[in-house]
This record gives sequence, structure tokens and C-alpha cells, in this order.
Amino acid sequence: MEKLLNKRVILPVIILAVGIAAMIGFANMKKPPEEKAPSDKTPFVDVQLNQVSQHQIYVRSQGEVEAKYHTVLVAQVTGVVTQLADAFVKGGFVEKGQVLAQIDPSDYQAALTEAEANLASAEAQLEQEKAQAQVAKAEWQQISDLEPSELALRKPQLAQAIARVKAAKAHIQRAKRDLERTRVVAPYDAIVSARHVSPGSYANKGGQIGEIYAVSLAEVRLPVAEEQLAFLPSGGVGAMVKLETEIEGRNQQFDAQIVRSEGIKNKLNRMHYLVAQIQDPYALKPASNGDSRIEFGSYVVAHIAGELIAQASVVDYHLIKDGQVAVVDENNQLAFKTVDIYRVEDGRAIIRDGLSQDEKVIVSALAYPVSGMKLTTNLDKSPSNMSEQTEAQTVLANKADE
Repeated sequence: MEKLLNKRVILPVIILAVGIAAMIGFANMKKPPEEKAPSDKTPFVDVQLNQVSQHQIYVRSQGEVEAKYHTVLVAQVTGVVTQLADAFVKGGFVEKGQVLAQIDPSDYQAALTEAEANLASAEAQLEQEKAQAQVAKAEWQQISDLEPSELALRKPQLAQAIARVKAAKAHIQRAKRDLERTRVVAPYDAIVSARHVSPGSYANKGGQIGEIYAVSLAEVRLPVAEEQLAFLPSGGVGAMVKLETEIEGRNQQFDAQIVRSEGIKNKLNRMHYLVAQIQDPYALKPASNGDSRIEFGSYVVAHIAGELIAQASVVDYHLIKDGQVAVVDENNQLAFKTVDIYRVEDGRAIIRDGLSQDEKVIVSALAYPVSGMKLTTNLDKSPSNMSEQTEAQTVLANKADE
């Protein structure tokens, strides 16, 4: 009985001792916690260094490419069309002086021959009248000492003969012109836009033969709003222009120049119109526009060169709030700079005054901005710190949005 009692007392004591020993052993095995350096809670922002430099102002417009000259060719004489030039088809290129259509010249050649014969006859009659006038003068002098009359000296007949010669010469000139007009020629280098006759067609005087466009020059009418003209010296006349259009799926650029202003404001849209010229639009001359050509009827976007600003900064317009730009000053503190916005182009503000060279312009979001608050930037943080700070700023920004 005594032994059983001892076992019941000793066994729990042993188990308790073993448990205490195990707890002490496990406690000794645990490593002490590492001490963490306090994290930097200074807000982080991305900045860009401002650049001050020359800036060329461009005024944007658009228009359609047109030929400077468009001519409707008409027949100046009547007759049957006997021949057409191979290039006299829609889209064909023709040269200045090239014969495009031939009208049957036979009647006009006969008329010229008849006019030449009439001239020869008139000249012969004139010679006869001259001879008869000399004879009449000699006979008068033999029979009388009195002054002869003009009729006696056949002066009226002589004047009539001279008039017949002049008329005959005029008929020859008219016959030659009519004969020349049987040939319809190109007045300049051109592209054919339409042809209205075929071989065998009868051409009436004044009837249309075809239509052509001059290819030496193209023009584009560019609408410009009243407030945009202020950015164009001399009202834009003489300004260089970059034209952009899509050709065969590729964006192409062409040089042009403003040659004149139409000088009349459009009544419907109150726009001014400037006219830009393109030299050799179809690239027919060597080294004009390279291998690129711009066809009549093409839609183009125009960038008209305006004022050149000597000192300007370019900042994304969304970074400007109430005429101020957020920057990081030399003490790494938030500051707001008031800027002079000269113009906004394609979402960018052209600033003439207010920002210095290499000024740190904040380009990222900042929650709860307060002037003078301390900031860290991408220019003075390590990559690991930048990642941590960016994550913290994202959380702050999300909270601010909530």
C-alpha cells in the first residue's frame, strides 16, 4: 500500500519536471528578435528636371490639296476629231505644248490656200494700180500745167487696192490661226482629270474636249481662327508649313509655304484662310519630294511655323493647377511656382516665365500637399527605398480618394 502511494506521488513530479526542462530548452533555442530600423515616412514624389530652351510655335490646321490651275479644254473650231494622244486619258501626265487632240484640218488648210491666193491677186492688182497711177500722172503733166486732182492721179483706186491687200493678209492670219486651232494642245505640264471626246467625235466650237490640272504647283487652303493669327508673324504670310497625310498606310510629310492670305473672313465659320503652296506635288522633277508624291484631293494636317520663343519651358498641362506648378525646392520641400502660360499645344503648356533651368517639377500624384512639407524624390533615393516609398504613396493616395 505504501509503495502504491509513493508511485502516485513520484510519477506526477517526474512528468512536471520533464515538462519544465523541455520548456526551458525550447526557450533557449529561440533567436532574439532583430531590431528594425525605423522606416522613412517622408512622402516620395517623381520629378523631372525642367529645361529652358528655344521653342518653335506651331499653329495647327487642315485642308485639301488642290491644283493651282484647273483648265477646261474647249474646241476653238468645228470638225471631226481624227486623233488623240496616248497620254490624253484620265490620270495621264502631259507636257506643255503637247498635242492632245487633232480636229480634221482639211477644210482649214483649204481656207488658208484660198486666203493666200486672194492675197496674191490683191497684190497684183495693187501693182497694176501703181503703174496706172504713174501713167496718169505723166499724161496729165503733158497736157496741162494745172495741179491734177486725186481722181485724175487714180489715188482712190490705189488706196482701194492697198486696202484689198491688207484684208487679204488679215484673212491669211485668220486662216492660219484656225488651222493651228485644229490642234488642242496642253497649256502647261498637267495631269488629265477628264476627257470628253473620242476619235470620230464631232467637236463644236466651244464644246468641251477635256479637263486638266497643272502639276507644277499645288495649293492648300488652311483655315485659321482669329486668336491663332496672333501667333503667326505677318499674319502667317511667308511661314513654312509641315503637311502630314497618310499614303499607302504610312504617314508622310511634305514641305510647303504660305504664299498669301485670302484676306476675307469666312461668313459661316468666321475663319481666316491662308494658302500654302507645294512645289512639284507629283514628284515629277528630280529630287523634289524624293519618291513621295501627294495627290490632288488628299486631306492633310498642317503645322504652320509661328513665333520662335527664345526662352521657354514645356510642361504637361495637367500638372498646372490654378496657374501654379508644384516643385521641389533646394531644401527638398514642396513649393508652388506661379507660371506665365503663353500657349497650350497638344496637352502641353508653353511657359515663358516662372520656371528655372533644372527646376524639379513634380510629375506624380501627392496626397495632402502642403507648401513647405518635406519630400523625397526619385533623384535622391535608392531603388529599394523608391519602391517602398512609391508603395506607401499609393496607399496614401488611395486613402485620399476614399
